[in-house]
Amino acid sequence: MKPSRLLLIWLALLVVISIVLGALQALQTDIPSSLISVNRGLLLALLALAVIDAVRLRRLPSPRIKRQMPGSLALGRWGEINLQVAHEFAEPLKVNLFDHVPDGLAFEHLPLTVELQPGHVSHISYRLRPTRRGHFSFDQCEVNLPSPLGFWSGKRLLGVVDQTRVYPDFARLYGGELRAVDNWLSQLGIRQRQRRGQGQEFHQLREFREGDSLRQIDWKATARQRTPIAREYEDERDQRIIFLLDCGRQMRSRDGELSHFDHALNACLLLGYIALRQGDAVGLNTFAGDQPRHVEPVKGGGQLNVLLNAVHDLESTQRPADYQAAASQLLARQQRRALVVLVTNLRDEDDQLLGAVKRLSVHHRVLVASLREEALDTLRQTAVQTLPEALAYCGTVDYLNERAELHERLNAHGVAVMDVRSAQFGAALVTRYLDWKKSATL
Repeated sequence: MKPSRLLLIWLALLVVISIVLGALQALQTDIPSSLISVNRGLLLALLALAVIDAVRLRRLPSPRIKRQMPGSLALGRWGEINLQVAHEFAEPLKVNLFDHVPDGLAFEHLPLTVELQPGHVSHISYRLRPTRRGHFSFDQCEVNLPSPLGFWSGKRLLGVVDQTRVYPDFARLYGGELRAVDNWLSQLGIRQRQRRGQGQEFHQLREFREGDSLRQIDWKATARQRTPIAREYEDERDQRIIFLLDCGRQMRSRDGELSHFDHALNACLLLGYIALRQGDAVGLNTFAGDQPRHVEPVKGGGQLNVLLNAVHDLESTQRPADYQAAASQLLARQQRRALVVLVTNLRDEDDQLLGAVKRLSVHHRVLVASLREEALDTLRQTAVQTLPEALAYCGTVDYLNERAELHERLNAHGVAVMDVRSAQFGAALVTRYLDWKKSATL
């Protein structure tokens, strides 16, 4: 409980009057004794009223607060939290309310001021935007009640327990279901290249059409029907995609508000959503993290929820990436051929990567998806005018050249490599997958 501005103003005014009257007495100025008595009486009356007001404030019942919030939030997206305030006050009362928001959640419109009306339940809201993923617990709300005479303000901490999880930015994934898939992919900037071959999975027999290849003719069916019959194929739908996700220190670089690790998670979930819609099985392995995660490749729309629950609280660490250990773990778990998407941030010192990828390539199709810092491209394109700028430019160019040499060594051994900035990472990853899917090279 603390004094209000009203009480402090009255107290200061009476104290100043007392000081002035005392000073005049010290200067032997004639002052009516009744004036001094009135001032002292007012001061004592103010103190008595303040004590009575404090007692009445303590007896006021606390309001009842119920928090209404979603069970999950998307990283970086604003969400609304609703508070329902019920009370037993006989008169209107204006209160200040502050919700104790956990660290890692930015908020707007707090504290809130609401006027409580007798017999009514008040509804107020504020906005939240998660700045990191994970599990968050809300424990209490703080309410500041004014005393009946307005001399005090009492703070009440009310236990209002709720929990929520912050997932990667999955809102755009589910938003895509509201539109046609092709239109949605085009809006994301994903290009589906023209199909260069035929799928490998038999679909049906049909009449031979102009433009069909002679290799599509089914001669037995043609002999039975006495008319040319062609075989129609479709893209194979029983394939597996496994994300091998680097959780080490190389993924801690930031582009904007998100780290490379968060950009990588968003891209993996985006590709996972597309692959599941295509009928493929999607799984996940992590390495260089505190607790390695493993999600077995499974088909079906429910697998996306499994992936979200598996990665929503993952964080990058300060550990170096051990590609050889990651390859050994994956080979021990996954015997059937799959597309392995190794998501990392390649550096010039990652010489062990080639050996690990060559081991994986014996049994799987491997794609090395490497994120590139946007700051590097910015530095390379910035005009150089001073010595520090020249040193920064030369260092950046030297680093990018060494990184390009590593990519060339991987390409020379038949390893597919992507080197993409974080903003275009998800679209580029899906484009490569669809390209391979259409050309039946997975």
